[in-house]
Amino acid sequence: MTTFREPRAAAPALPADRGHLSSAVLGRLRGEHGPPPPAPAVASADPYGDDLQLALYTLYELHYQGFEGVDDDQEWDPGLLNLRQALEGSFLAALRAGVPGTVSASDALGRILVEPVEDEGDGVGHYLRDEAAADQVREYAALRSLYHLKEADPHAWVIPRLHGPAKAAMVAVEFDEFGAGRAEHIHARLYAELMLDLGLDTAYGRYLDAAPAEALATVNLMSLFGLHRALRGALIGHFAAVEITSSPGSRRLAQAMRRIGAGPAAARFYEEHVEADAVHEQVVKRQVIAPLLAAEPRLEADVAFGIEATGLLDERLGEALLRSWRGSRSALRLPLAPDGG
Repeated sequence: MTTFREPRAAAPALPADRGHLSSAVLGRLRGEHGPPPPAPAVASADPYGDDLQLALYTLYELHYQGFEGVDDDQEWDPGLLNLRQALEGSFLAALRAGVPGTVSASDALGRILVEPVEDEGDGVGHYLRDEAAADQVREYAALRSLYHLKEADPHAWVIPRLHGPAKAAMVAVEFDEFGAGRAEHIHARLYAELMLDLGLDTAYGRYLDAAPAEALATVNLMSLFGLHRALRGALIGHFAAVEITSSPGSRRLAQAMRRIGAGPAAARFYEEHVEADAVHEQVVKRQVIAPLLAAEPRLEADVAFGIEATGLLDERLGEALLRSWRGSRSALRLPLAPDGG
């Protein structure tokens, strides 16, 4: 039996750069105090591209685990914070331009509550359940580890920004995500055990260099919303979108794990989410969003924006994955090792 090792016991190594912006960030973290990228370089960069998304991801990671050899004080370096603000501005503008801009949170929720017939659909979950090769399932798990090894952490930032019933309900959901007081039930640990079943390296940040921009963007969205009090409504919208779509999606992924013979821990992670997130969906809608908007009705458009931005980036990632897999190509920037990496 493989001995479990905490994935976040050690900070990851810095990733390789993907362009001028990420090179500037990484150089600063290595102690190379060159000038920051000029404003036109940020403005002209693709807001969804590899360079900007990696630069932003790296800066956000300073608020989570940090990096090997990087001083913890870099988290609050004024030059890096100024650059992060510029990168965030570009990303946020692209998101706002790319969503329908629904004002009503109930309308935005209503669109994601419509689940197609279980056997129908052409999304990533259906593909993984019905036809993906084992290597493609492993690629998906490697990409999703960028979030799941810190599952629920970005959403925890909203707790001190809530009050009353919304706060109590949000804490109750997060309590489940963090294992309800039992370390072996923390969802991030369950995901690491899934990775072991699939022969993947569970080290935190191990697959950052392999992840395309579309995968980085889905994680950056949570950090963007979580780190800004002004975007607390959007973070609640994101959380609602995740919880509402999780149960049917997790059922398909559990079926995918069983189909390829991945092992009990791989299926268990998703089976846990089928039941838990069906309950969380109701709690988030009725006990988090409803009292939040009753107390702060001006946040309704932000909640809707969070829901729609989540859908936009999930769709972009799904399209990128399926385009690669259906074209008989890896969806990763770097190949996975046959086993254990």
